[in-house]
This record gives sequence, C-alpha cells and structure tokens, in this order.
Amino acid sequence: MLKWALIFFVISLIAGLLGFSGISAATATIARVLFGIALVIFLIFLVLALLAGNAVV
Repeated sequence: MLKWALIFFVISLIAGLLGFSGISAATATIARVLFGIALVIFLIFLVLALLAGNAVV
C-alpha cells in the first residue's frame, strides 16, 4: 500500500510540474488517503504484536 502511495505521490509531483493542477490535486489526495490507511494498519498490527508478545511471556 505504501508503494502505491509513493507512486501516486510521484505522479502528483510530475503532473504539478507539467501544469496539470487538477490531476496533481487528485493524485495527491489518493496518495494521502493510501498513506493514512497504511499507517492505521501498521498501528493495528503493532498493537496486536505487542499484545501477543505479552501473552507469550
């Protein structure tokens, strides 16, 4: 998911440099949403791993 966020971010930068502001804004929004989802999933897995580690010990 982070890979796709990075791809959309690069597309946004290139579109912004070429003057396509609408496409740039849309892809930046997609990249931001994907990064947010990836961050939430990471935090959930982090909490689950910490809880599992405490259950084993």
